[in-house]
Amino acid sequence: MSQLAAFSKVRVVVLGDLVADHYLFGQTERISREAPVLIVRHERDEVKLGGAANAAANARALGGRVTAVGLLGADEMGRAMRALFKRQGIGVEAVSGRGIPTESKMRILAGGLSTSRQQMLRVDRGSVGPLPPAVREALAQRLEKAARTADVVVVSDYGAGVVCPETRQVVRAIARRGVPVCVDSRFALAEFKGVTVCKPNAPELAALTGLPVGSDAEVDRAAAAALARLGCEVLLVTRGRQGMVVYSKGQKPTRLAVHGPEDAVDVTGAGDTVIATFALAVGAQKPFLEAAHLANIAGGIVVQKPGTATVTQAELMGGLAR
Repeated sequence: MSQLAAFSKVRVVVLGDLVADHYLFGQTERISREAPVLIVRHERDEVKLGGAANAAANARALGGRVTAVGLLGADEMGRAMRALFKRQGIGVEAVSGRGIPTESKMRILAGGLSTSRQQMLRVDRGSVGPLPPAVREALAQRLEKAARTADVVVVSDYGAGVVCPETRQVVRAIARRGVPVCVDSRFALAEFKGVTVCKPNAPELAALTGLPVGSDAEVDRAAAAALARLGCEVLLVTRGRQGMVVYSKGQKPTRLAVHGPEDAVDVTGAGDTVIATFALAVGAQKPFLEAAHLANIAGGIVVQKPGTATVTQAELMGGLAR
């Protein structure tokens, strides 16, 4: 039986900012006479599940039974996202309201004839400022409902408003009930005291603790301070080409070297892959170190793919075999 067979039974709830990763591909041959800018001749568009939706897509690609909780606007990107969720077999508990757009990142990629397309510009759309109280309360209710039967909860917080005081309160209550909660928060990790797993990258660890994170010893000191402050069971620190480190109270750090080539093709969404894989393994009741090992392999695989991407169970098994 596959080492990952248990993944198919794990019920995962992903809370966070559901982002439409919108790629616009084009060809450029000349500079505009109106301004010193390149003219891009449109070729095609592609929309992928990004942000917390990418974490959900990764958990699903690895075999999990996934529900995503967040915001989706009644707009073109929102409709595209719902279609992608349905196609991939991901359940959606999304709040929609008047004047609330779908969070989106449009990347314009262009190049000359017979050349690869390179990113020229990114245009972000989404809500500015805190969400209305009624929307925040509705999100909290959707999360509470979705998590009643969850084996593990993932928080993928990109700072776009879905992870708010109301939803964080529900997250803390879920953790107190004994359900594993794995958190990846770009700006507000300090608000998640008492959850199971926190996954900062090195800059986020530095921002959380106010300590330097250049050397191994500095990362260890900052991680110890973060563990004490957060009260989590495990701190998973990702360090780019320096791999990742697993910390838990009373245990020596476990350092994992990068899986595969050190030079990444594209790191877009790699953190989503790592947290989704780790959470799925925890939901399958695998030990934390084994979960970290699987997450490290998945992260090494996904950064060799262009754009927002996922890792399949077959690819992860292949990585384990190597």
